[in-house]
Amino acid sequence: MRIPAHSVCTAIRDDIVSGVFERGSRLTEEQLARRYGVSRVPVREALRTLESEGFVVTRRHAGAQVAEPTEQEAADLLDMRALLEPLGAARAAQRRTEAHLKVLRGLVRLGQERARRGQGEDLRSLGGWFHETLAQASGSPALTALLTQLRHKIAWMYAVEEPAQPVEAWAERGAIVDALARGDAERARALTALHAERSQPLHHLKRPTRGRVRVSQHVVNTASARN
Repeated sequence: MRIPAHSVCTAIRDDIVSGVFERGSRLTEEQLARRYGVSRVPVREALRTLESEGFVVTRRHAGAQVAEPTEQEAADLLDMRALLEPLGAARAAQRRTEAHLKVLRGLVRLGQERARRGQGEDLRSLGGWFHETLAQASGSPALTALLTQLRHKIAWMYAVEEPAQPVEAWAERGAIVDALARGDAERARALTALHAERSQPLHHLKRPTRGRVRVSQHVVNTASARN
């Protein structure tokens, strides 16, 4: 069974974002193939994709290594998100389906419930699902891909603290969904821009630490290869 390169790419990206492979650390095809239990062919393809996304750089005589973005490049990520997420919300107000609304409303309901109970450990993943679904509702695969890539990079570069009033943050998301349901593109855009602006101060740059990369074997999820 040949493991698809996109599955290997996802695994490597996740390990970069989570800090398993630190910024500036060297990535060899042999090391990665052994870690994920695959051949070197999908690893090679995955590294090319990750280089195009900005997670990996290839240097002459040094090979592939994890990229080391500057603080300015990291700041640009938040600025780009602040521009693109409102655009996605405006498109979603015009193109969303009832299925999108159902999922978004369900996520808002869960988020508000968890926030009232103080279950902060669930809120970050719920927030991620909300914004992923909001992007998908835009009906633009290109915009959705850009926003997904931005979220990965922001998670890589920043630690995000929980808002002081998480219930209010989920009320903001609920208002965005209401605007989508009414087809009000301008209100959806404005509310999403405000939400992004309020969340920006909660982002704090991670300071990279140099250390040894953990190289224990990590088998790639092969579910997609069997389908």
